Amino acid sequence: MTKKALLVGINDYAPGGAGGPDLRGCVNDVRDMANTLCVLGIVPAAPNTMRILTDTRATRAAILTGFRWLVTGAKRGDVLVFHYSGHGSQVVDVSHDEADQRDETICPHDFASAGMIKDDDLRSLLMALPPGVNLDIILDSCHSGTATRAALSVDELLDEPAFTNRYIEPPLDYGFFLDANPSMPVRALMKPGGMEGVRRDAVAVPGLNHVLWAGCRDNQTSAEARIGGVWRGIFTYNYCKALRGAGLNVTRRRLDAQVTVNVRGMGYAQVGQLEGTNIALDEKVFT
Repeated sequence: MTKKALLVGINDYAPGGAGGPDLRGCVNDVRDMANTLCVLGIVPAAPNTMRILTDTRATRAAILTGFRWLVTGAKRGDVLVFHYSGHGSQVVDVSHDEADQRDETICPHDFASAGMIKDDDLRSLLMALPPGVNLDIILDSCHSGTATRAALSVDELLDEPAFTNRYIEPPLDYGFFLDANPSMPVRALMKPGGMEGVRRDAVAVPGLNHVLWAGCRDNQTSAEARIGGVWRGIFTYNYCKALRGAGLNVTRRRLDAQVTVNVRGMGYAQVGQLEGTNIALDEKVFT
């Protein structure tokens, strides 16, 4: 049985150094996820089993190459993990396969020049995944359900809010087309507190060949904040904490419920979304 993980965390967006729409907690998220996977024996900490891409190394080409490395040659019983922490967004669905007419995206370091990675891009890489492979995709980014954060300058630190969102505005033309369609009031839902009180149970998706752990629904943003003086993604922090506390005997559905309770207990409105087949949701994690 092969165990592999690709972990991506991006604080530094192009241009390298100060100047891009930079974040603060994503590299810390990857460090925590790598440590959690290693300590629990899910994926060994070795170059041939765990690849880590952060900041300027997490380009669009590098992430897609890494994802191909993760899934190529996979066979029944293998345990694969893809974790992404960074900006997310939405663009117009030109392939017309989304009910809300939006493709969810993740944003590589060089997204402004190389483009975002759409859910369609990942889906195409997953089409050849054999049955019985245990692939968990964990996304801590805005609009990650079914698939951001604003940067603060150093001068704003004294007056910074309690949290920021991991969201990138789509390109102007895409944003205009989205705003011109008022049938899905996404922006109102993205505001802090906009989804307060909403409960989202795990979503059973017949035939899905992987499991998706999303930090929020596809019409929400994911937050990051200082926790114990360290910037962290709210979802990844609670996911790793709950997983380490529960161990590997917990089911995915139960772990998801615990993470949801913990995020809500911290006062955040984002609602994580777990997707997979009913069998996968009721299996023990990473099996």
